[in-house]
Amino acid sequence: MSNKVLITDSQKAVKIPSGLRILIRRACNAVLEHEHFEGPAEISVTFVDNAAIAELNNQYRNKPMPTDVLSFPLGENGKYDIDANNGCKMLGDIVISMERAMEQATLYGHPLQREVAFLTVHSMLHLLGYDHENGGLEAVRMREKEESVLAQLGLSRTVSYTE
Repeated sequence: MSNKVLITDSQKAVKIPSGLRILIRRACNAVLEHEHFEGPAEISVTFVDNAAIAELNNQYRNKPMPTDVLSFPLGENGKYDIDANNGCKMLGDIVISMERAMEQATLYGHPLQREVAFLTVHSMLHLLGYDHENGGLEAVRMREKEESVLAQLGLSRTVSYTE
């Protein structure tokens, strides 16, 4: 049985480039493979605008401002509920601000696809229990994992993009 990545576009601010949904699925699968995740997984990814993510950020993190991505893990300590319909472990939800992703892609000088792939990989690691909020060694480990998965996807930082 394969992983299920459910993608919903709940925003009108940014046109979703063709192939982006496939790239998100590849990014989710690459993280699960990299982390040797056992069994099929289900992940929900939702595209929103800055206003919607600011509302969620305020509601769940007490930060009344837009952010690039939010992760809502459903598991704890490697234990996940199973979706009775498909047998998948339910990892949780990823919410990406497409407006912020576009702003950051422009700021960092790379394509929107690379930025969304990074945000997806970053958030997937959160769904699997990684955290960087306190900095230190855990933040370094998370960054190394992000870069390793992005390199596996052919999206490492050393690649120069021309558009």
